[in-house]
Amino acid sequence: MKYGVIILFFSLILLSNKCIAGNEVVVYSSEDKIFSEPVLKAFEKKTGIAVRAIYDTEEAKSTGLLHRLLAERENPQADVFWCGDPVRPALLETKGVTTSYYSPIAKEIPENYKDEGGHWTGFSARARVILYNTDLVSMDEKPLSIFDLVKPEWRNQVAIANPLFGTTALHMAALFIVSGDEEAKKFLNDLKRNGIKIVSSNGEVKRLVSRGEVKAGITDTDDANVAILDNYPVKIVFPDKDGIGTLIMPNTVCLIKNGPNQENGKKLIDYLLSREVEKKLAWDMCAQMPLRYDVETPAHVFSINAITGMNVDYHNVAKKMEEINGFLKQWAGF
Repeated sequence: MKYGVIILFFSLILLSNKCIAGNEVVVYSSEDKIFSEPVLKAFEKKTGIAVRAIYDTEEAKSTGLLHRLLAERENPQADVFWCGDPVRPALLETKGVTTSYYSPIAKEIPENYKDEGGHWTGFSARARVILYNTDLVSMDEKPLSIFDLVKPEWRNQVAIANPLFGTTALHMAALFIVSGDEEAKKFLNDLKRNGIKIVSSNGEVKRLVSRGEVKAGITDTDDANVAILDNYPVKIVFPDKDGIGTLIMPNTVCLIKNGPNQENGKKLIDYLLSREVEKKLAWDMCAQMPLRYDVETPAHVFSINAITGMNVDYHNVAKKMEEINGFLKQWAGF
């Protein structure tokens, strides 16, 4: 009897653990952990579903998880991919890694930020901006276009992140699409002749500009806003409003094909696409721009409507990234 009770006790523990283990969702996230983790914790609290999150590194943003998802294609370990841009999910779609899911929560998100086939959906966006140091650059001297940065006055005074990774890679691909291959190559070669500094990450670009080690840098709005909130002498320019426009990059979320927890994956996607999350990310230090027009934001967070967006198809950007990879390796010296 005594041993029977003990066996029953441990059987109940094992059964309980099995139930708990089954009530989970696995998400791979390239969004900075400092911003994404609180959102995922809020989902756990709201639903009781345990979240197992794997994050990318700052230097290999999105690319590391992209390769991991490709490697796991025949035996998926993730349910959801939360990406900081729409281009990697577009690549994963062509490789058969993602599956279609039309979230009912996404009806009010503009169509140009959603995949027609339901393989990814966008929410809270960042933009590629010029960050400049106001102690070194006056309002009259600030660059209004990325093409201004090849001028002599910016020699050895501009930083950019490694163009083989993260948002810089897709920015380069978008530039090739809107400017044409030859003009884009000329611009990048002119930047190199002008002494542009290629650094490890957008965060490093922000640090160099904030400390006055360079006058300006090309980075993302989330990194730039952190510098502003930390009271560094910096300001943002949304470049090329009268020209090619500013590249807008929504976060995206997609459902992994044959993931271990499909239904919980859909629940997490619904939550990430909600007004609640867009508001959280607008009021956080990352200051991301909601794709809905009726989400309350702080005064310093721009509306998507207030920015001249670069006119690109994200699927075409994904293809162009692969095409120009060899040129970018040579250009960056890797």
